[in-house]
Amino acid sequence: MIAEEIVNRVHLLAESVLTSEGFELVEVVFRREARGWVLRLYVDKEGGVTVNDCVRISQEIGRNLDVEDFISSPYVLEVSSPGLTRLLRSEKDFRKYQGRLVRITTRAPIGNRKHWKGRIRSVEKDQVGIEAEGELFWISLSNIAKAVLEIEL
Repeated sequence: MIAEEIVNRVHLLAESVLTSEGFELVEVVFRREARGWVLRLYVDKEGGVTVNDCVRISQEIGRNLDVEDFISSPYVLEVSSPGLTRLLRSEKDFRKYQGRLVRITTRAPIGNRKHWKGRIRSVEKDQVGIEAEGELFWISLSNIAKAVLEIEL
């Protein structure tokens, strides 16, 4: 089974468990690292994720993965929060963090720019409105290569 298939199966398995407990599955990553294969789940919930949450989720998901037994390679399961500078991937993410400061890299330039830092002001019809340098710029979700929340002090 290839890594993409494993990620898809883990996503389905984990999402049902997490949703029932009030968590959001942000991302699943399965990749080979220096120490071997790592299956990493990033989870979030309203109010944030604690270490105890990660331990509990890791144990529950780990039990389910043991029962399903579809990953043939030895691996390490890691569960963590996406952190303060979490990735924004979907329209839902941009809506959730509307009003927050974000850093965006686009696939294709808009004007002469591919790098943006601004506040999410609006999300409409697959476009994100970013206020940067006193102006509102519209960026298509399909043109966003990477978007991360910025820490505001």
